[in-house]
Amino acid sequence: MTADLPRLPNSAPAWQRDGQDHVWMPYTQMQTTAPPLPVARTDGVRIILEDGRELIDGTASWWTACHGYNHPHITAAIAKQANEMPHVMFGGLSHEPAFALASRLAALTPGDLNRVFYADGGSVAVEVAMKMALQYFINRGEPNRKRFVSFLGGYHGDTFGAMSVCDPEDGMHRLFADSMPKNHVFPLPGSATDMTGLKDFLDDNHEEIAAVIIEPLVQGAAGMQMHDATLLQGLRNICDDNGVLLIFDEIFTGFGRTGSLFACEEADVVPDILCIGKALTGGTMPLSAAIAREHVFEAFLSDDPSAALMHGPTFMANPLSCAAANASLDLFEQGEWKDRVAQIEQHLTEKLRPCADMSGVVDVRIKGAIAAIELDSIGDADALKRAFVDNGVFLRPIGNVVYLTPPFVIGDEDLAKLTDALVTVLSDMVGGHTSETALPVR
Repeated sequence: MTADLPRLPNSAPAWQRDGQDHVWMPYTQMQTTAPPLPVARTDGVRIILEDGRELIDGTASWWTACHGYNHPHITAAIAKQANEMPHVMFGGLSHEPAFALASRLAALTPGDLNRVFYADGGSVAVEVAMKMALQYFINRGEPNRKRFVSFLGGYHGDTFGAMSVCDPEDGMHRLFADSMPKNHVFPLPGSATDMTGLKDFLDDNHEEIAAVIIEPLVQGAAGMQMHDATLLQGLRNICDDNGVLLIFDEIFTGFGRTGSLFACEEADVVPDILCIGKALTGGTMPLSAAIAREHVFEAFLSDDPSAALMHGPTFMANPLSCAAANASLDLFEQGEWKDRVAQIEQHLTEKLRPCADMSGVVDVRIKGAIAAIELDSIGDADALKRAFVDNGVFLRPIGNVVYLTPPFVIGDEDLAKLTDALVTVLSDMVGGHTSETALPVR
């Protein structure tokens, strides 16, 4: 029996018609959601659809394409690597792209974050970091440290370990609450002085806690909630006082999105484990990593083979991905991104702050090349997305939050088109909405 799904328009390309009965789309109730837009190619900050329409991408493909699409320096590096060695296993073998990238990441990250463990996606990097934290204490003779502390509003991925430290109430994974490991989720403190409850909990229960995990400065996929750097400094102090590891999930915030290359730099805090991904390759190839400090790495050194970290994704340190990441770092090292992110922040602040006075708008949040407009509700998410497309832009809400995370290379004219479209559509559509989406929109 073929499911009765929304019909494709007559203009849909043959490949979409042929494949629509065989593809399961992400974060989508496919019985009710409109079919996805068919894309022919990308160019710079634009997505070109099969029917010829061009959309300015306001999301940078889930925040990855920070240098824009089809950047010639990155694509040339991938092509060169593909001709030499597209892949080789990382077990018992090594190659220059991975080792060179690890050296560069160690130099770019603060403190003694020196040991790079590669993975493929952000969720897997979080899984690796959690596994590192648990085994760190097992190897040190403290096996009872089996739990983690995370924060409401947080999102760390869709695999089971990562889900267990996401927001259990308002996140996307509440259906699995009874199936996941039980961890401790706290309200995100408003500041370093608002941490009494968390401090008291760790003081009393630190012998069962392996690590605290947080998205520094901005909680990404759960709604772009923001906090200041002093909170992270307070977390570092509390973790140190209780011998608890501190994990920063910078898969969203890393590589310039907040204004610093890494959010932990702004806070002047060195986590014990740093998770990175997404923009690492400039949005071209899947690659992530969990980067550990020396004391974490040293806990795994032993004459006992069982003390080793027994983890290894099949495509770990894929040479194509590492070549793309090295090329992306070349672009970051040129330094132009930093001024551009500051300019984007100034533009977003000027053009979007007036949205705060609109009926139906709860809050407007801006940090670096991130803008989030929180609505009291989104009545018809498909209609909202269609309205953005009709205005020449691609935006995809998260729950009741409409956000902008444009590529850093976006020009002033295209950036103005993005913000103008956002203001126009919201002014036309948000007033008076009372219904809520049945599922989170991502």
